[in-house]
Amino acid sequence: MPGEFQIIREHFRRKQRDAALLVGIGDDGAVLRPREDHDLVVVTDTIVRGRHFPERFAAADIGWRALAVNLSDIAAMGAAPRFAFLNLALEEADDNWLRDFAGGFFSLAEQSGTLLAGGDTVRGPLSVTVTVIGEVARDAACTRAGARAGDYVCVTGTPGDAAAGLELLQAGADDEHPLVRRFRRPEPRLRAGRTLAGIATAMIDVSDGLLADLGHVLEASGAGARIEVSRLPVSAALADHAEKPAEYVLAGGDDYELCFTVPEERLEAVKGLDCRVSIIGRITAERGLRVLDANGREWRPERRGWDHFRNAHG
Repeated sequence: MPGEFQIIREHFRRKQRDAALLVGIGDDGAVLRPREDHDLVVVTDTIVRGRHFPERFAAADIGWRALAVNLSDIAAMGAAPRFAFLNLALEEADDNWLRDFAGGFFSLAEQSGTLLAGGDTVRGPLSVTVTVIGEVARDAACTRAGARAGDYVCVTGTPGDAAAGLELLQAGADDEHPLVRRFRRPEPRLRAGRTLAGIATAMIDVSDGLLADLGHVLEASGAGARIEVSRLPVSAALADHAEKPAEYVLAGGDDYELCFTVPEERLEAVKGLDCRVSIIGRITAERGLRVLDANGREWRPERRGWDHFRNAHG
């Protein structure tokens, strides 16, 4: 069984060059030099086997997912990723598993321009913690707190797919089913997030469900919202799978799309994004989040968004 330093040397130390990374893997700490006129954005997330991914989830998908959930937070701040730190707890050091895990992790790291700058490896129940450091132009970070009455509420892509994909995966569906793939390999909206940094008034990534995450924006902004069910984006795959697809769109998590608000005078700029964007409602001065059906009646979904402690106890 390989030791800790052999694991790092064989699977995670790569030849990576960046003028801002003065000291990387192999020392007691990384030394980074941020660019002038930029702010640093630091995000961190932990994924745990049996909680965030199924017991038999492929190692390559775990590696991809561990980085993807953090890059999605970077995107939601309007930033660009630069460096990642990986803390990996393993029950045993299996070379084949580690090779596949590293392959998934580095595949997304290279695609997104993220360098692994350090971390730690320990023995314990399988969990992965990744911290990503990104950069954004000074004072340009997009937060949850800027939504104002009259702003449009928008969302990228087709939320709800990943929640349906997880159900299908647990039922034994093929890994390449379009909904299953949306759960296995989420695509962080990095390019869209950087573009929206100068357009959106508030932004968040959709990880716990569209309603739950929009609720965080409303709380931070001191505002309310009105959402129209008829405007929700539904993928063809979800429409085929679900009798009530709106339930998945509003409450399904793990899509890592972006929900953002934008004033009317900036709507035209949203058309320049590299992905599908749907206007699903408006921000209101009156507090509270209302979902309206096609007849204007208030509609309450049966499904709820994700909460680690509430859901953990039913």
